[in-house]
Amino acid sequence: LQSNKAEAVASHFDWVQSVDRPKLVAALAAQRPADLPPLNVLIQVNIDDEDSKHGCTPDAVQALAEAIAAEPRLRLRGLMAIPAPWPDAARRAQAFENMRALWLSLAHQHPHADTLSMGMSGDYPEAIAHGATMVRIGTALFGARPRPA
Repeated sequence: LQSNKAEAVASHFDWVQSVDRPKLVAALAAQRPADLPPLNVLIQVNIDDEDSKHGCTPDAVQALAEAIAAEPRLRLRGLMAIPAPWPDAARRAQAFENMRALWLSLAHQHPHADTLSMGMSGDYPEAIAHGATMVRIGTALFGARPRPA
């Protein structure tokens, strides 16, 4: 999520799953209207250190969680990741397990961190087996997106 979109997100949505830096935490908190309940926030983690994906490193999760928890207009709800589409099942499982361990550590310190969002249409059974509480399965429900001509 780009910081310049924080006002629209903070004003119109209940959840954001792509918080990955302190600047975005501050922008969302500043823009969340006082008459709305706190914005539910997931920290986006780049679990496989992919250049093509956003997200903080696993080592940055704790500091980012503390920044979110310090903002009364935000509520830390957990973590989100899109692991690399490894062809090797063991490597995919390791990424999911690494996220699960990171989430359990976070939830121990932040009781509201009850959500682990990982897994999409192609790998959601594996993600659920490793503790996912939220999956993103749009393609399985609605079919593949049409490709531009």
